[in-house]
Amino acid sequence: MENKTIYFICTGNSCRCQMAEGCGKKNLGDEWQVYSGGIKAHGVNPKAIEAM
Repeated sequence: MENKTIYFICTGNSCRCQMAEGCGKKNLGDEWQVYSGGIKAHGVNPKAIEAM
C-alpha cells in the first residue's frame, strides 16, 4: 500500500504550517508523508521553534 500524503500550505510557511508538519510527522508515523510549503518563503519563525 502506498503512503498517504498531506500538505500544509500557507503564505509564508514560517510558523503554523511548519508546526503542523512537525506534529504530523511525529504523530502520523511512517504511513504518511507530511510536507509544508508557502507562496512566499519567510524562513522559520523563532517562536515556532520555541513552541515545538
